[in-house]
Amino acid sequence: MTSAPAVTRVLGMGATIDEIIVADPPEAWAAAGFSVDDDGVSRIGSVRVRLVGRDHGKRIVGWSLRDTAGSLDADSLDGLPTTASDAPPAAPAAHPNGATHIDHVVVLSPAVDRTAKAIEGLGVPARGERATDTYGAPMRQVFFRLGEVILELVGSPGVQGEGDPGFFGLAIAVGDLAHARTLLGDHLGDTKDAVQPGRQIATLRHRELGMSVATALMSPEPRDKAG
Repeated sequence: MTSAPAVTRVLGMGATIDEIIVADPPEAWAAAGFSVDDDGVSRIGSVRVRLVGRDHGKRIVGWSLRDTAGSLDADSLDGLPTTASDAPPAAPAAHPNGATHIDHVVVLSPAVDRTAKAIEGLGVPARGERATDTYGAPMRQVFFRLGEVILELVGSPGVQGEGDPGFFGLAIAVGDLAHARTLLGDHLGDTKDAVQPGRQIATLRHRELGMSVATALMSPEPRDKAG
């Protein structure tokens, strides 16, 4: 997982994420320093992470979007499990690990152009792209803005394969990465410089905590530190 290029964080404009549905038990996320409400929802910034347990599988199993330009059905986002929502944004919770918002959500696609076209069909234009080898093999990343969250679409360059896209993982901004390290200890990997200037990133050793979602923690944007 890598950090996305800097894109201005905007709320209340265009399509945004209501919920991300994760097949993890709530206690696993609590062990990682996230506050979880009695209904199994962790409110990270304006987004609800709904923890539905292992009976639903593993990792991210779906999400809901609001204020899309086009209608949502089973095939409207290239097969990525997506539903429509008209719920208002969540009220952010305070988290022991200092989480402030979801910085980006990563989606893998066997056909980046096809999936990008479907996303743009919902009124979400691409904001940029770049080549990377962070995931091992050469990959292409295309970035979209969903309110305060960046959608990072990843796939092999020049490949138009068959099959549906799927969710890979999350990067979550925290107010103080050093504080998160003190809380999590060896459950947090080495801190590295992020692609975005002035930011750092560390990978959560999520399996040790009972989580199934690849998750990284990121330091704040420089302007957020100043504010």
